[in-house]
Amino acid sequence: MEDKIVIPELFVVGAGPGAPDLLTIKGYKVLQQAAVVLYDNLANKELLDVAPAHADKIYVGKQPYGEYTPQESILEMIKHYCFTKGKVVRLKGGDPFIFGRGFEEIIYARQLGIKTHFIPGITSMQGCGLEDIPLTHRTISEGIWIVTGTKKDGTLSADLRLAMQSNATVVVYMGMKKLASIADTYINEGRGDMPAAIIQHASLKHKKSVSGLVKDLPKMASDRGLTYPAIIIIGYVVEVRDILDMEENEDTH
Repeated sequence: MEDKIVIPELFVVGAGPGAPDLLTIKGYKVLQQAAVVLYDNLANKELLDVAPAHADKIYVGKQPYGEYTPQESILEMIKHYCFTKGKVVRLKGGDPFIFGRGFEEIIYARQLGIKTHFIPGITSMQGCGLEDIPLTHRTISEGIWIVTGTKKDGTLSADLRLAMQSNATVVVYMGMKKLASIADTYINEGRGDMPAAIIQHASLKHKKSVSGLVKDLPKMASDRGLTYPAIIIIGYVVEVRDILDMEENEDTH
């Protein structure tokens, strides 16, 4: 019996913001055909059940500010399994092209002659809507700034100072360790009273959220026991939820 010909392919798939049913249909179909799944810390483990029982499911996650699988090791695994197993699914939380290093992995695979595919995912900031916070709202915010709270060198992104000059919504990824710096940056620019919210696990049953003023971000997180991974939203769109809450309370009286 002849050996089956292995055709190396890499699928970089966005797992979405947490809830397994927020995976795209295309992502679901690809998972069903996977020979190997290399999955991240933020990818819901329930999605592994979609892959065939015989598929290798290998954790290559990175705990925030804790233990992690070096990126070099992940690249080596992509190379090894693509050429030995064929169809490899790189399952990453949220959307792999938004602070997810997904494109780096695609470039690496292409340089090796591996056919690559990208399947977008619902990014975590879109979970704001599940907490009644729209990212944009007519007459309130006509744009969105998405910045990372922690750059490669560990410093706060300088883009935050540019973003806060506008009335656009500002979304900060990976910023929970920088809450004090974010608050101070706004305070120093005279914008400490901007509405802000923190949302953790927006699409899951154990979700937590809090809203208030940007100057109070550290206290808000501490009082509600919020930690990473979480999204920070700054802008007047946060008040839309508060207005909705007030209207609902009036309706009940």
